Amino acid sequence: MISRRDFLQVGMAASALYGGAGFGNWARLAAQQALTQDDLLAFETFGNVSLIHVTDIHAQLKPVYFREPSVNIGVGENKGEVPHVTGADFRRLYGIKDGSPSHYALSSGDFSALAKGYGRVGGLDRMATVISAIRADRPDALLLDGGDTWHGSYTCQQTAGQDMVNVMNALRPDAMTFHWEFTLGSDRVTEIVEGLPFAALGQNIFDAEWDEPAELFKPYKMFERGGTKIAVIGQAFPYMPIANPGWMFPEYSFGIRDENMAAMVEEVRAAGAECVVVLSHNGFDVDKKMAGIVPGIDVILSGHTHDALPEPVVIGDTIILPSGSNGKFVTRLDLDIRDGRMMGYRSKLIPVFSDVIEPDAGITALIDEQRAPYEAEMSEVIGKTDSLLYRRGNFNGSWDDLICDALLSERDAEIALSPGVRWGPSLIPGQEITREDIWNVTSMSYGEAYRSEMTGEFLKVILEDVADNIFNPDPYYQQGGDMVRTGGLGYSIDVSRPQGERISNMTLLSTGEAIDPQRAYVVSGWASVNEDTEGPQIWDVVESHIRKLGTVVVGPNNSVEVTGI
Repeated sequence: MISRRDFLQVGMAASALYGGAGFGNWARLAAQQALTQDDLLAFETFGNVSLIHVTDIHAQLKPVYFREPSVNIGVGENKGEVPHVTGADFRRLYGIKDGSPSHYALSSGDFSALAKGYGRVGGLDRMATVISAIRADRPDALLLDGGDTWHGSYTCQQTAGQDMVNVMNALRPDAMTFHWEFTLGSDRVTEIVEGLPFAALGQNIFDAEWDEPAELFKPYKMFERGGTKIAVIGQAFPYMPIANPGWMFPEYSFGIRDENMAAMVEEVRAAGAECVVVLSHNGFDVDKKMAGIVPGIDVILSGHTHDALPEPVVIGDTIILPSGSNGKFVTRLDLDIRDGRMMGYRSKLIPVFSDVIEPDAGITALIDEQRAPYEAEMSEVIGKTDSLLYRRGNFNGSWDDLICDALLSERDAEIALSPGVRWGPSLIPGQEITREDIWNVTSMSYGEAYRSEMTGEFLKVILEDVADNIFNPDPYYQQGGDMVRTGGLGYSIDVSRPQGERISNMTLLSTGEAIDPQRAYVVSGWASVNEDTEGPQIWDVVESHIRKLGTVVVGPNNSVEVTGI
């Protein structure tokens, strides 16, 4: 089990060449010379079965910048456990040298400086090269897509996911599961799934009326690879009608359904499965709990929470592997399956440095074909940023601060609310902001920017509910993304307190006055799960705001005081 060494050896070599200081001045050429495609793809083939895992691509066809979170708080049994370790603490935990490629790929510190040296990450044509290299070494490797694939970009929004379907089909996955895909609406999901040349899996996707498995989705699929019978069981995002608008997919119900998962494991074992893989969109902490409850799972390939870890976490006899997001990583997992048992494994989280990995020419052409009808609109420059724009973090991100500022200004509101979603690439200081960049952090099928009145009491209820979705000590009750972002509103949060007691000291930032529970405040937000929400689309609101600014500067956000960590 040498996954840590496999991933980090490139970082160690680069640090030896350049040392731990002065990396902010590295040129991209130096970064390229320190890395080679062979370095990134090097792997000592192991056992008889190979799995390839990608997840949470969020429709990013082209290379992007993507900053990992600097704040990711764990609670309950997960307090202080990965992936709830960030920054320098994360680097110390895994022995990552400052300024190394691993630092840039896996950590948030000095991101802007390192990004200028190492360049963008991802791009499906680069991912295709990685996947092809693994298949060349292990021709019958299984490629498994963890979902959040048909959502998150300008072209995906314009084509109702068809751009991603076309390109992903060319990569030849063997199976996928789902989350944001359902926000295309159930009719569109049905249309796409019926035409997929691979398995659409979700043991927890049920018919809402009859409370029985939905016919469109299969709970699992059996494969025979490397002389081994492998069962891949799908686990779609469990909390769809809570986190996303249930009226868009009323035919379906979800839930964790770990009892049904246990029944599926027993069923595939009885059918001769020697290896059981769960392709999951639960989120990492939920997967850890499920692994401790459901016996007989060998591997959980974890998605949804966008975590990237250089080696698996093992719960009992189950290994859990997350593979990051936005096309930034591809995971290879080799298994030694003998006599119906997993005897060992070797894994590698492969960072997709787009300046190092040669793009697959055929996939590049296919991507360009999808984008061509929209290129002029997407590439229009709206403004420029002098600040690092990023999204990830439990309480705020500079992209979200900018969106909240746009809602306050353009919608003439006292308070702004923006959802704590995890998707969306970063921009580094000095970059132009194009229309595509704005859509990369706003595009969805319910993006109306509402304007309404809410009492101070109701605002506290909102904050308390979202906080419990994130900081409930039981992972099965963690149903949200990150904390709702607020503009014009400051507050304190004690993450150690029970539901209803976490939020205090709510303040209207424009006056410094305490929020009055009885007073009505003008609030603007977006991504409401309520049907018939009215207002301009959020991407138009943000574009108008950035045009007026010209150059974006986002200062530090100190409006949330966090205690109880």
